[in-house]
Amino acid sequence: MSVYDMTITKVLQLPESFVQEVNDFIDFLLMRQDSTRWQLWNQFTETLELSEIGLSDYLSNLEDYESRLARGEIQW
Repeated sequence: MSVYDMTITKVLQLPESFVQEVNDFIDFLLMRQDSTRWQLWNQFTETLELSEIGLSDYLSNLEDYESRLARGEIQW
């Protein structure tokens, strides 16, 4: 039995939710083969990480501002 056949046999035994994960992983592997799509994916994830870092700082500052406003330390 080939690796392909063994893999198909295993996939057929999985519940639907796991089959979706396998499908997503296959999409990831196919994308990784396409250098242009892979570069775009890397740029996207790097940008996402940077935006999440910036957003966490913003939310932290917003929470601090709201707390100070609630304590009456500053006014609107």
